Amino acid sequence: MDSNRKIEINTSPHIHDNPSVASIMRNVVYALLPVCAYAVYLFGISALALLLVVTGSCLLTEMLYDRLLHRSGSLGDFSTVITGLLLALTLPPGFPLWMGAVAGFIAIALGKALFGGLGCNVFNPALVGRAFVQAAFPVAITTWTPVRATGRFLEFIPSSLAWPFLRPVDTTSWSQQLGIDGFTGATPLALQKFQHIASSNSDLFLGLTAGSAGETSALLILLCGAWLALRKMMDWRISAGVFAGALLVSVPLHYGLDPQVYPGPGFVLLSGGMMLGALFMATDVVGSPLTPRGVWLYGLLIGALTVIIRQFSALNEGIMYAILIANAVAPLIADVTQPRIYGAHKKRRRPAP
Repeated sequence: MDSNRKIEINTSPHIHDNPSVASIMRNVVYALLPVCAYAVYLFGISALALLLVVTGSCLLTEMLYDRLLHRSGSLGDFSTVITGLLLALTLPPGFPLWMGAVAGFIAIALGKALFGGLGCNVFNPALVGRAFVQAAFPVAITTWTPVRATGRFLEFIPSSLAWPFLRPVDTTSWSQQLGIDGFTGATPLALQKFQHIASSNSDLFLGLTAGSAGETSALLILLCGAWLALRKMMDWRISAGVFAGALLVSVPLHYGLDPQVYPGPGFVLLSGGMMLGALFMATDVVGSPLTPRGVWLYGLLIGALTVIIRQFSALNEGIMYAILIANAVAPLIADVTQPRIYGAHKKRRRPAP
């Protein structure tokens, strides 16, 4: 026997085909680029600057992590770029850039590096950064701007350039110059939850409503996710489970209780970050189970929790916390859904003495 042979043991994701981890991650970046481009089209240079600053902050933090551990090569797998893009897409387009840089640092430092890097993190790093800024900057994270402002490619939203720990300049003159009556303080989710005002499903489908930079066209996000699924670089069963779980809770509430208070299934699936979360965040192979039954249970849990949080908590969006909770219980789901070993008998319960 050759004593020089080595057994290489790596953490997930485990690749059993020709594509490498870097290849898969690179294709995810390609799938996200149309979503990012559409966000820039809707919100202008502020959205572009937010994408660049957040992603740059993630890359710099990853580089610092590599320097401290005297390692190299982690920037080449594109996982950090995915974290930066997804995190930026979950933020309001006028989010102060310095806060976006903080969010990127937290996402990599606490959400990824603290656990040992790619494959060792328990929670989705982008959502860790998003959860931090939601707790640290509650006003900025709930300040929204309208879509397709007239001069969005010529001027920044004033809040984007706010100095650290200072309030942004008055937005009245800016709104008038860009042909806007004023900032909108409510997304479709907030309008439905607190004022029972339903938004058009067609506007939600095309992304013509206020919200986070990534709450753009549901159609575009679906097409980008389908492209990944067809290339077998995304587990479509998780996304399907998320949608099914959301429907299992929302349909009885809407049709069985009060349709004015509880929105219909179309609104539930098309509004907020449901599409982006189901297709690009819940499907993260590191934080999700890999067993055949486990992926369905994992998706169902996320979808059901999203609707429950939306309807029965003080928050109007729930996909972020639903995915983080599911990340925490993913090892348990994987454990209880392990398939029976071929040829093994099912364990029979012993009779009581």
